Amino acid sequence: MCTFHPLDLQLWSRAQTFYYYTEMAPTTYTINVVMDVTLMKNTLKKKGYKFFPAYLYLVTRAIDKQQELRIGVQDGVLGYWDHLTPAYPQFHEEDKTISLLWTEYQDCFQTFYENYVADTLNYGERHGLLSRKGIPLPNAYIVSCIPWFTFQSFSLHNHGIKDYYFPSFEAGKITENNGILEMPLSVTVHHATTDGYHLKVFFEELQRTMNTPEEWM
Repeated sequence: MCTFHPLDLQLWSRAQTFYYYTEMAPTTYTINVVMDVTLMKNTLKKKGYKFFPAYLYLVTRAIDKQQELRIGVQDGVLGYWDHLTPAYPQFHEEDKTISLLWTEYQDCFQTFYENYVADTLNYGERHGLLSRKGIPLPNAYIVSCIPWFTFQSFSLHNHGIKDYYFPSFEAGKITENNGILEMPLSVTVHHATTDGYHLKVFFEELQRTMNTPEEWM
């Protein structure tokens, strides 16, 4: 069970920053990086695992270590969740549409992977914006991948959606560069909850786990 923890704005160290970037100068921003997925992809291939669910797992696992990336609003109250749940697209080849599916995060990669496979088999065929599994959990964040091309920059625009502070991720096609497999990764965050330093810590942890698949696989 995932618990929501209200924040005490009188004690929260980011209270003034949060007020400024929500009430005075509402600001979201996007950072684009390139991740080295060589060890991760090669190890997954050897063990017979798909790359995409492992990508979902590692991004969510890294988020799990950063409270700033888990801040949201529940019933009008600002707080943070124990974990976030990855909500991801299912591509329908026949009509080139997508449906949104979600799989609850589990600390154990094998458990998460098996749940992902079950969800895609049981709910992945339905067309329409939402899969047959229904509306994502309130702690769900968007994490996706564009597998058809790589990019140097990708930016999301939420057109003024209020009270949404979870990060959103988009990966691109993996390419080889001098023997290194590289994956572009874009993250869009709200400045009210997330500064550049928090993303620096996040990217370092994500790259570390990509470089040490034996730790979690």
